[in-house]
Amino acid sequence: MASTRDIRRRIKSVKNTRQITKAMELVAASKMKKAQGLALAGRPYAQLMANMLSALADRVEESHHPFLAKREIKTRGIILITTDKGLCGPLNANLFKLVLDIKTPAKYVVIGRKGAQFLARAKRDLLADFQVSDRVGFAEVKVVAEFMVQQFLEGAVDTVELIWPHFRNTLVQEPSIMPLLPLTSVKDVITDLRSDAGQPAATAPAHRNEMLFEPDAATVLDALLPLYINREIYQHVLDAKASEHSARMVAMKTAKDNATNLLGDLTLEYNKARQAAITQEILEISAASFAA
Repeated sequence: MASTRDIRRRIKSVKNTRQITKAMELVAASKMKKAQGLALAGRPYAQLMANMLSALADRVEESHHPFLAKREIKTRGIILITTDKGLCGPLNANLFKLVLDIKTPAKYVVIGRKGAQFLARAKRDLLADFQVSDRVGFAEVKVVAEFMVQQFLEGAVDTVELIWPHFRNTLVQEPSIMPLLPLTSVKDVITDLRSDAGQPAATAPAHRNEMLFEPDAATVLDALLPLYINREIYQHVLDAKASEHSARMVAMKTAKDNATNLLGDLTLEYNKARQAAITQEILEISAASFAA
C-alpha cells in the first residue's frame, strides 16, 4: 500500500486538475453560447438576400455566371475547418477521417492549426492555412472565401467544398462535407438561404414587383453571388466554433467527473492507509507494554 504522504500528493494533484477542468468547462460553455448567438444574428441578412435573389431569378440567364457554369471536375477544392487547440475530444479526428476517405485529386485550404498539421503529416496538397479568433470576425473569413473563389475562377480547382463539424446539439457534432461551388441554380441558393433564416422554402418576398435593380439584374446577381459564398463560409465557421466549444465543454466535464471519482477513491485509500498506520502504532505500544 502506498504511504499516506504519496496519497496526499496525488489527492492534491487531482484536486488541481479538477479545478482547472471545471474552469475550462465554464469558459467553453460561455464561448459556445456566444458562437450560437453570432450564428443566429445572421438570419435577417440571409432573409433579405433570399428575397433579392427571388426577385432576380426570373430576370437573368443563370448559365452566363461562372459560379453556375458546369465544368469537368479534375481537382477538388476543399476548405477544411478545424480547431487551433486540442482538448475537444474526437472532434478533429472525425474530420480527418473524412479527409482520408477522399481519394480523388484535391487541394486544401485550412482554417485552424490542427488541420494544417494533419495535412502536412498526410502529405496532402495544402494551398494555404488561415486562423480566426474565437469571436469570428467576418473580415477574417472573407479573406479565406476570396482566396478560394479566386482559385476556382482561375481553374486551379474545379469545386469549392467545405468540411466542418456540424453542430447538431451540445452532445453531437457531426463531421460533414458540403459542396459550395459550382452552384446548381439560383433557386437552390434561395431555398438554402430561407432554410438558414428559418423561413419556409416557398415564402415569397414582400413587394416583389416593386424591386428595381440598377444598373441591371445581371450586374446585381454578379455582386450578390460572391456575397452568398462569403456568407456561407462565414456561417459554417461560426457553426464549427460552436461545435469546438461544445466538444471542449463536454470533454472538460468528463475530465472533471473522472477527477471527482478518482478523488473519492484516493480519499478512501488514504483513510485506509491512515487507519492501518494508527492500528499498527497501537499494536506496537501494546506489545511494548506487555513486554515491560
